[in-house]
Amino acid sequence: MKMSGLSALIFLVLISVPMTGCSHLPGKPGPEAPRPDQIMDFATLYKENCSACHGADGKNGAAIALANPVYLAWAGEDNLQQITAKGVTRTLMPAFSKRAGGMLTDQQIDNLVQGMLAQWGQREILNNQNIPFYAATTKGDTAQGKLVFEGFCSRCHRDDINEAAAADLTATGSIAVGSITDPSYLALVSAQDLRTITVVGMPNYKMPDWRGDVPGRPMTDKEVTDVVAWLISQRIQSPDQTLPQSHSE
Repeated sequence: MKMSGLSALIFLVLISVPMTGCSHLPGKPGPEAPRPDQIMDFATLYKENCSACHGADGKNGAAIALANPVYLAWAGEDNLQQITAKGVTRTLMPAFSKRAGGMLTDQQIDNLVQGMLAQWGQREILNNQNIPFYAATTKGDTAQGKLVFEGFCSRCHRDDINEAAAADLTATGSIAVGSITDPSYLALVSAQDLRTITVVGMPNYKMPDWRGDVPGRPMTDKEVTDVVAWLISQRIQSPDQTLPQSHSE
């Protein structure tokens, strides 16, 4: 039986639909999404696990800037692995390793650390310098720590800086940030947090590292340990007790 030209055209259209259109039919499953433990690229791992606290580009977040080559070189690969895997006590930094109750495999944690070092690190940046240890190796002297604070830190960290002094700081590339001994602040940070900030600074907020508080006079490891001990000594057990108490009539 012969088909007319129109019938042949309709026939060809009908048989071509299964070959060309099925992959786009409504309801047809798309490509299978990878399981969480299959995600290995640094960009995705960082975005999903780190960026909320440390910033989209490793800076300008609520937590310490990771896009700081001084911090990465000072902390080192081993410490970065431990911090990422096990978290940090007395802080909001959680453990990410599955072994510690997190969601990431050992390989994913390694990819995160290696990605940070590759993208933001400068391995030679601290070579041949007298660098304070990552963690304190001795007990700090609080009396000496107060003197260290007055010599290295109080220029910016005072609660009585007037407008003229603030302007002078701005002119030299620093900023007046007020008191660092606020009870609520000290209650939220650990001794290691304070040590980290003292050593690596906060570039986003113009705070220098341990080499720049006093030009030509880097802080020693002992001075860092002592000033942190003094700051911790200013912490009170219950910060809320410093707030006015309401009394019912």
